[in-house]
Amino acid sequence: MADQKHIDDFSGTSTTGHEWDGIRELDTPLPRWWLWTFYATIIFAVVYWVFMPSWPGVTGYARGFLGYSSRAAVDASMIQAKQAMAGMRDRLATTSLADIEKSPDLLEFAAAGGRSAFAVNCSQCHGADAGGRRGFPNLNDDDWLWGGKLDDVDFTITHGVRNGADPDARSSQMPRFLADGILTQAQIGDVADYALSLSGATHDAVAAARGQPLFAENCAACHGDKGEGNKDFGAPRLSDKIWLYGGDRNTIIQSISYARNGVMPNWGARFDAETIKELTIYVHSLGGGQ
Repeated sequence: MADQKHIDDFSGTSTTGHEWDGIRELDTPLPRWWLWTFYATIIFAVVYWVFMPSWPGVTGYARGFLGYSSRAAVDASMIQAKQAMAGMRDRLATTSLADIEKSPDLLEFAAAGGRSAFAVNCSQCHGADAGGRRGFPNLNDDDWLWGGKLDDVDFTITHGVRNGADPDARSSQMPRFLADGILTQAQIGDVADYALSLSGATHDAVAAARGQPLFAENCAACHGDKGEGNKDFGAPRLSDKIWLYGGDRNTIIQSISYARNGVMPNWGARFDAETIKELTIYVHSLGGGQ
């Protein structure tokens, strides 16, 4: 309700003339520093509109008197970065992987570039720390399906695994022992117990004894008699406790029954040779390189 303006007895400040439920509103002016700051922001906004890109239009936008473009700035910085790296990348292109590791400055440069390329393109599957996850290998350990030497890693990154796009892609084909009718469900359970026994995991000793001859007949040709694996075939080692899809009995039964067919892109079709070398050096340096 409207009220006559008067001086508040307590504060000595004039009221605005408004009252709500007996409460009168004081007419307290804003601090001068606040008002000047507010005016300064208005002036800054006007100046910014004049000098910098601002108002959108039908076919473009107001580019401002300075003609600044963030896209042009990024392009210029990229050109500068490429020019700065040109010498090192030229050396990278003409140096073998083994010799790169013998050159401290080139090794540091390659590892830094590989780390960046890995973060953008590989971490989604292998993890930011390359620790892997279910179905995607941990690159920090020394358990390599296809070998962990420099040339092995380079070939795997370049051509990928079972991608259908590169004729030289790594490829291994494990039979689907249940789906293809090679073994019965009971036999697969016995083989699973024998596989568990190879790594010292908890298992049924009686079932494992039944599974041993089945393993020797159907699995040893690729995985080895003692489950030591075979990098030529991309056959995993079964005698350790590293399992790509999980090492519990049910998961092993699933793998034996229906097989696993992981896929990796052929990065050689997407990256230049220098970037492939950088990735190879970085991955090899993670701790599991042979």
